[in-house]
Amino acid sequence: MAKFTPPPLDGLKRRIHRHRQEQAGGPGSMFVRETFLMTREDAREKARQWFDEFPKAAYWTEVESWRQLEGDRIEFTMRRLPTAD
Repeated sequence: MAKFTPPPLDGLKRRIHRHRQEQAGGPGSMFVRETFLMTREDAREKARQWFDEFPKAAYWTEVESWRQLEGDRIEFTMRRLPTAD
């Protein structure tokens, strides 16, 4: 019996990333988004900086998405409103 080998997902991952980057700054987007790739400790510090600089109550700041990669690295996207108005 043949062993199933899943197809490579690199092309799909690139298209998803490109789409997210295009949508992040698009005219219809209400939020500012920034994606980071850091070690776990650096990622925690960066998220704290965002919450300190842009308080959740005023800017709706949140970690929109995250995933753990090899080598204890974290890729994550922070999201916030452009102003606190």
